[in-house]
Amino acid sequence: MTPVRKRRKETAVAVTYILYNPHAGSTDTDPTLRTLREQGKDTVPINICRISSFRTFFSGLEEDAAVVLCGGDGTLSLFANGIKGLPIRNKIYYLPTGTGNDFARDLGEVRPLPINRYLCRLPEVTLGGESRLFVNNVGFGLDGYCSETADNVRRDNRAQGRHHNISYAKIALGGLLRRFRPRNATVTVDGKSHSYKRVWLAPVMNGRYYGGGIMAAPEQDRLDSHGAVSLAVIHGLSRLHALTIFPSVFKGKHVKHKRYVSIFKGNTIRVEFDRPTPLQIDGETVPGVTWYSVTSPVPCIVGGDAVC
Repeated sequence: MTPVRKRRKETAVAVTYILYNPHAGSTDTDPTLRTLREQGKDTVPINICRISSFRTFFSGLEEDAAVVLCGGDGTLSLFANGIKGLPIRNKIYYLPTGTGNDFARDLGEVRPLPINRYLCRLPEVTLGGESRLFVNNVGFGLDGYCSETADNVRRDNRAQGRHHNISYAKIALGGLLRRFRPRNATVTVDGKSHSYKRVWLAPVMNGRYYGGGIMAAPEQDRLDSHGAVSLAVIHGLSRLHALTIFPSVFKGKHVKHKRYVSIFKGNTIRVEFDRPTPLQIDGETVPGVTWYSVTSPVPCIVGGDAVC
């Protein structure tokens, strides 16, 4: 019997396991951990990067133990894919300590966030013969370009020993002005196809936000009764016109420009570009992609009365 389980038996106090990501981009991680540890005598912090098997981890937990996940959207995505298909019965909570925190922004100000019901309704993206779940969105186009460029800048900074902050706004501006070339695209939503020229963005959204506050799909509901996701296509714009419209995306006002913005909802979506383009899945870059497909929802069993 481990010391934690022995202490649990003697005090009859439920154990709270804190799964934290030490690489999450915010400085909030360490203070959050200290606060959580001070709030409970049976609070156990665990570096999520050291968990080799979530199946093994959850099979060893007490039935009344709670799990608090600390990190950013990337950490949440890693966790969601790690528990895919597992019959988890423990209550799971989330404390955002990343830089973008779009999942938390979408849900509101409750801290910590109970997330069992959201984890059991995640869509799945397929590309290159592989599939994975995503929490916020799959970004294709300018946002994929920004993600790839930021990765390259980050890599160069590390190689030269620099610690500069990366400005995604500056990268996006450079892409709009000259570096990113819009693509032609065909999108298919629940079997119906549409073709567009000069496509700047074509993300599939599970929530309203991505990229640190970009409201690409203001009407998207993570708990949609039909399990549908949203596809936003921004197309047909010159560079100058794109510069005038893109600021409105942060508040979801771009949807008023119906000539240039098309919003779809569906359960099966495929997006094809006419040449290789970087893509991002919850902030993780995938270079040289020509197509991706999304299916939603993916059934699983997560937590207590939240059974999907």
